Amino acid sequence: MPTRILGISAYYHDSAACLLVDGEIIAAAQEERFTRKKHDAGFPCRAVEYCLREGGITIDDIDLVGFYEKPLVKFDRLLETYIACTPQGLRSYLMALPLWLTEKLWMSDAIASALNYKGALRFGDHHESHAASAFYPSPFEAAAIVTMDGVGEWATSSVGVGHGHEMTILREQKFPHSLGLLYSAFTYFAGFRVNSGEYKLMGLAPYGEPTYVSLIKDHLLEIRPDGSLWMNMDYFEYPHGLTMTGERFERLFRGPARQAEAALTQREMDLARSIQEITEEVVLKTACFAHRETALRNLCLAGGVALNCVANGRLVREGPFDEIWIQPAAGDAGGAVGIAFSLWHRYLKQPRTSAESTGAWRPQASTLAGETAPYADAMKGSFLGPSFSNDEIRTWLDGRGYHARCFTRSDLTDAVAAYLAEGKVIGLMQGRMEFGPRALGGRSIIGDARSPTMQSVMNLKIKFRESFRPFAPAILRDRLGDYFELDRDSPYMLLVAGIAASHRLEMPATARALWGIDKLNVPRSDIPAVTHVDYSARIQTVRQETNPLFHDIIKSFFRRTGCPVIVNTSFNVRGEPIVCSLDDAYRCFMRTDLDVLVLEQYVLLKTDQAAIAESDEWRREFVLD
Repeated sequence: MPTRILGISAYYHDSAACLLVDGEIIAAAQEERFTRKKHDAGFPCRAVEYCLREGGITIDDIDLVGFYEKPLVKFDRLLETYIACTPQGLRSYLMALPLWLTEKLWMSDAIASALNYKGALRFGDHHESHAASAFYPSPFEAAAIVTMDGVGEWATSSVGVGHGHEMTILREQKFPHSLGLLYSAFTYFAGFRVNSGEYKLMGLAPYGEPTYVSLIKDHLLEIRPDGSLWMNMDYFEYPHGLTMTGERFERLFRGPARQAEAALTQREMDLARSIQEITEEVVLKTACFAHRETALRNLCLAGGVALNCVANGRLVREGPFDEIWIQPAAGDAGGAVGIAFSLWHRYLKQPRTSAESTGAWRPQASTLAGETAPYADAMKGSFLGPSFSNDEIRTWLDGRGYHARCFTRSDLTDAVAAYLAEGKVIGLMQGRMEFGPRALGGRSIIGDARSPTMQSVMNLKIKFRESFRPFAPAILRDRLGDYFELDRDSPYMLLVAGIAASHRLEMPATARALWGIDKLNVPRSDIPAVTHVDYSARIQTVRQETNPLFHDIIKSFFRRTGCPVIVNTSFNVRGEPIVCSLDDAYRCFMRTDLDVLVLEQYVLLKTDQAAIAESDEWRREFVLD
């Protein structure tokens, strides 16, 4: 009988579930996609239901359930922190204690009750779950492992090593000294939401200058040669308070934290750039330490900081490792994958399965030397969520009376490419939903990267989000070197690299003096919709092996236009998770300025649909972030 393991992460943010059968990921999904509550932290009941349904089993067929961290150890950290901070932490302590006493300390009973599960339950360590999610699905036989996030139980980062099915943590950084929490403190101070707006801070950084780097190093922290941190906690409130920063932090940076939705100023841009440079320095020094300690050629990354694709790009260009693999669900959602793999390989001591025996796709020799990549990338392109057949879509369309045209597979790619070339913006829902924060062509909004207006149109009329935020290019893998300064796969949109010199445009002298976000409207390349103000882009390389329809759409667009690059952003609007159901997709299509909706082989045009009769309440809901 196969061994079925259910991995769960929950109760902090981005709850998720993962089903592993004999070491193969069958399904994985975040709870937010089903509840429509962004970053939902609740127990992932719906995600579990989906995973079981995808696997064709019931909870009685599960052999092991794993939870991604150890609640009792985390409670120990909370108690020790509150005692050390007394009396400052009293209010925060009184707010947190009831939830721990009623739910979190009784996690075993809560999980068993929520799942109606009577079998074995195991708890993993938070950073070991991150490390397992990074190493075991990677294509490497042996690799150094670096994890960085806010905090788990006590650890805030770790350096480890993996060989075959074995994995060991070599060093941990302890709370409250944390690169993830440092970055979140600046996210909060810049007026963005913690655990949600960090990527906004990263996108804002190129508009600023690193004017605060010296001030940060002089007052807030010490970066040691091995990448570990010492932070001056006199400036931070998060160990004991209800905010990330306080009055002393405000005095240091000459003013209070920016209020949400207030106009951005040069201060926020310079703060973003400064903390980004600090982050990159820590990441590079930690990677160099991991390389010295392990003497290995390959590196695996996970934890929320691993979603900082600008730092990842520098690590590729300047770091000591030959190859890097990053878990696409690097945040807490990926902990569900990590604990499942950890139980399979470490607890049950099962060997990893080679690419040859599974027949799965793996990086080719031109990208990764054969001797360093004996395994498939076990994440399957991160397409691990639900999908809909054409028959299901037809029944859904007929039941609601929506007008759509069904194309053959070959005609569909040409039709979508033609719409893109005409400047249409398209919602694309095909194949399985992505696991992790990035849309990779399964639940994407796509557009023409050559359009000088596409970036502002998508931000303001479709995504309802801040105008400064860049969009990512999706490019055919075999054309990557023609457009970008990158020499390797980036299938999960987790590497930033520069636009190739041959595609850059000379900046007019008048544009060089522009302030901040005014720089956005000056085209910097012949693919301006995906070129950030510093000539960079967050790249997704697309192969037919992992996403055939998306690949063929871009290929058809290339044949039609001579450009192998399109815009790819997540199919959602600000404040909402990525669409999951057909109803989610249609609602987003009709409530925005999307022109076309593609549901597998069915194409819906906005002009053919009846208007939705409702108030403007939905628009107010969308802008709440």
